[in-house]
Amino acid sequence: MGLWPLDPVELAQSLIRCESVTPIDGGALAALEGWLQPMGFTTERMPFQEQDTPDVDNLFARIGSNNAGQHLCFAGHTDVVPVGDSSEWRDPPFAATIHDGVLYGRGAVDMKGAIAAFVAASAAYLNDINKEPKGAISLLITGDEEGPSINGTKKMLKVLGERGERFDACIVGEPTNPLQMGEMIKIGRRGSLNAVLSVKGVQGHVAYPERADNPIHGILPLLHALTDTPLDAGHPHFPGSSLQLTSVDVGNTTTNLIPAKVEARFNVRFNANFDGAALEKELKRRLDAVGRPYELSVSVSGESFVTEPGQLTEIVAKAVQTVSGSRPEFSTSGGTSDARFIKDYCPVVELGLISATAHKVDEHVATQDIRDLAETYRLILHAFFEG
Repeated sequence: MGLWPLDPVELAQSLIRCESVTPIDGGALAALEGWLQPMGFTTERMPFQEQDTPDVDNLFARIGSNNAGQHLCFAGHTDVVPVGDSSEWRDPPFAATIHDGVLYGRGAVDMKGAIAAFVAASAAYLNDINKEPKGAISLLITGDEEGPSINGTKKMLKVLGERGERFDACIVGEPTNPLQMGEMIKIGRRGSLNAVLSVKGVQGHVAYPERADNPIHGILPLLHALTDTPLDAGHPHFPGSSLQLTSVDVGNTTTNLIPAKVEARFNVRFNANFDGAALEKELKRRLDAVGRPYELSVSVSGESFVTEPGQLTEIVAKAVQTVSGSRPEFSTSGGTSDARFIKDYCPVVELGLISATAHKVDEHVATQDIRDLAETYRLILHAFFEG
């Protein structure tokens, strides 16, 4: 094990003390610049804005050449979710206190602890080799992952790609372990489709149904068509795609009125058997077969993807096993992350801390877990560039 010029736990404390509730930066990016620049990283702020969304500042930092050797990127976010009622926390949520070897604070696991671990791992790795890497190491840090995810990673990647920045592999520091370190790395994510299904009818008095057309009655067979048969039987790396109704609304406040319109909302978490366009086509095929006029509005917030097991996943898995003593499961469980944008540029996996307290009151992480993650990242850097 190499020398550790930077203590990952102290870095994590410093980041937690930056009150960076999305989209506020809170000084987190400046803290990162203060650690990375003395190590030889060039740093660049990348602010973006768009109408009806909050302005967001982001950071790209790189050491080494983008033109020779491989480029390994670490992606993460310094923004955190709100703390809720701070009086329910055992300590102030941004105090970053340590009790009995456990660090408490908003962002400890999601995901300032992982960012701190990678910065410390990079410093240790550069100290180990005592020269620039055979390629490039970069950090792609956004302040917009917990927000709309519009003015962050997606726009950063577009600008960087247009000017010739090339990525060969990426590790996202999202918390991936359900209960203990070494359990799991994420090699893909399900896609997410949101939809609004609308059916129009003719308003009327419930005592005279022959003079009306009840849209609620009309939407029922459409909903059955969507839900009676599974969308698929699963995928080698995913469970079956899941369609879940989230609301059926008419806005009716009285008991004697047949409404004129009904809307149903649903979400589909879909596996790699579909992309968004193919899934929309399948939904419309089922609805068209019913024969009732309808309107369907669809938005896809992220496509499904999988990084097939290979060189990158093995490098990460072996590093995890060396530190934890157990080989991690390759998983695609959970929601979405910024990996859904990165997968269009290079293979990507996710590896971070334990997810059990993410977004909760008294979010916390064992200080040893941060150090173990930093050592895992250090081994990954060695294997990626010298293995």
